[in-house]
Amino acid sequence: MITIRRATPADAEALVGLARLDSTRRLDGEIIVALVESELVAAMSLADCRIVSDPFRPTAAVRDLLALRYGQLAACESSETGRARRSRWSRGARAVRAAVPLLARSRG
Repeated sequence: MITIRRATPADAEALVGLARLDSTRRLDGEIIVALVESELVAAMSLADCRIVSDPFRPTAAVRDLLALRYGQLAACESSETGRARRSRWSRGARAVRAAVPLLARSRG
């Protein structure tokens, strides 16, 4: 089963690990994640559309799903309901951003 959802503070450690696996910097801003069988395998920053994924797993389809979800969220942004939803996401993104640097520093 594949799940696409917004990142939460509980995902911070997995996001740091995913960026390391993908040999790239961590994602910034609001983030959506893709889980396969409850394991985080890819994530996308809504701020700059960058995607990180596990290079040791087939993730092309999952990356496409993240891009599709981004398009859905962008379409909703123009409505008042969409703006309210994005505001909630922003609060969650701030919590994730606060947790990720702490984890990165603790891992050295």
